[in-house]
Amino acid sequence: MAVTDEAIDRIKEMIVSGALRPGDRLPKESELAAELGLSRNSLREAVRALSLIRILDVRQGDGTYVTSLDPQVLLEALSFVVDFHRDDTVLEFLAVRRILEPAATAMAAHRIAEPELDSLEASLDALGDAPPVEELVAADLDFHRRIGAASGNQVLCSLLDGLSGPATRARVWRGLTQEDAVDRTLYEHRAILAALRDRDAEAARSWATVHIASVEQWLRSVL
Repeated sequence: MAVTDEAIDRIKEMIVSGALRPGDRLPKESELAAELGLSRNSLREAVRALSLIRILDVRQGDGTYVTSLDPQVLLEALSFVVDFHRDDTVLEFLAVRRILEPAATAMAAHRIAEPELDSLEASLDALGDAPPVEELVAADLDFHRRIGAASGNQVLCSLLDGLSGPATRARVWRGLTQEDAVDRTLYEHRAILAALRDRDAEAARSWATVHIASVEQWLRSVL
């Protein structure tokens, strides 16, 4: 194991064991290196790596702290990684969304508040029957993000946020090239919303599956 990897593991052990908790300040570099039996250089590299993935927060002139460790913070690293996807991996991201998003939508059917349903419906109404593709895609991202948040599962919501990026370009491409893409998207959003209003988790799950699968099937046909 490389010395930097060993240093990362030692810091991780301290966090997992509770020796370091969210918001705690790490001991001084010299003290921590001596405590862990590491060189200061390897410790410094470990801290740099853990700060990149949002485990640690290095504050110039103040010290290094353990972050809140909230899922949304930690999963921002996933968003960074998926931004570098290749076009031929978009189908894989969509396949994962097809597994996770219907589950989140089914969970939301039991939890989403009526004012939020009214707000989602108002947003759909504001789009009209033939919105510009870019406007529709932005509304689509917001629609699914809000339903994910209504699932009540912060980890699931953060995962879906991270996975939505790679599909954005595909959605725009589909809207510009597939004749009925806009109509289908609006129809499927209305169907999902109706299922949520009915508190019908299985119908919500089914419509979310259809919605994601339709993008996936279209992209598979054109690649």
